[in-house]
Amino acid sequence: MSSLQEQLLKAGLVDEKKLARAKQEKSKQANQARKKRGNKGQPSEASRQPLQNKKAERDRELNRQRQQQARQKELAAQATQLIVNNRLERAQGDQPYGFVYKRKIKKIYVTEAQKKQLAEGQLAIATHVATDGRRFELVPKAVAEKIGERDGSFLVAIDPPAESSRDENDPYADYEVPDDLIW
Repeated sequence: MSSLQEQLLKAGLVDEKKLARAKQEKSKQANQARKKRGNKGQPSEASRQPLQNKKAERDRELNRQRQQQARQKELAAQATQLIVNNRLERAQGDQPYGFVYKRKIKKIYVTEAQKKQLAEGQLAIATHVATDGRRFELVPKAVAEKIGERDGSFLVAIDPPAESSRDENDPYADYEVPDDLIW
């Protein structure tokens, strides 16, 4: 089946010149229609500027957020590295030491000396995620302060040294809390 133009040409109703002019006119109209549609969809230069400013501001904000997230990851990695490198061995501990972690009471087993150092504030408990799950480690106070500077969420318990001053109006001042109290 041949096209309508070929059929008209064979029938002698049109000649090749008219056919060529018709094709040229048709493509001209199609180009003009495309240009008109393109101009309607494209904003003018004046209206484009605020849009570009908004996009640039949004890009800057996204970039700032990405940098902040990268910085937080870096600090978390540093804190984990400090915990892993400076943790104290407590494998032989037989004394339970209770502390609160995310509103739950947790227990680790420490030696008597470590328990005393924890109570005096010389040691702290820090947490990190290891390959076998969440681990609680003992770290020296100086390391705990460095960890706190980077990311405080890694520190679980730092007991401040006991203050020697007492409240004069405290009705329970005469009753001392025993050091070996286990909860």
